Amino acid sequence: MKIEHIGIAVKDLGISNDLFEKLLGKSPYKEEVVDTEGVRTSFFEIGESKIELVGSEKKDSAIEKFLEKNREGIHHIAFGVENLEVEIERLKNEGFIFINETPKLGADNKRIVFLHPKTTNGVLIELCEDVK
Repeated sequence: MKIEHIGIAVKDLGISNDLFEKLLGKSPYKEEVVDTEGVRTSFFEIGESKIELVGSEKKDSAIEKFLEKNREGIHHIAFGVENLEVEIERLKNEGFIFINETPKLGADNKRIVFLHPKTTNGVLIELCEDVK
């Protein structure tokens, strides 16, 4: 397992891309819409990990709801895994609760699931695996 990326919820992806380009001295390597989540994302590579900026594309998206309750900032930490199904089963057996146990297609060519923050010290955890 490794830290794959840190997801940051943003109100305006364009403004935030400009800010992170200045901060990191590089442009995002990818920007895409994830229709199933109602978001637009951009990714910056930082060594072996990434920063994912996540902006809302729909008024009822999870990111929009997050931004209504919170300010812009860290939304989730994603761990890259080799076998998503094995990790889901292992963590269920350890007592963790999932928001979605069935993997779905996420950004950056990944299959993803989320663990519920009430079982992870209030931190939204994403598990992701490269689509093969």
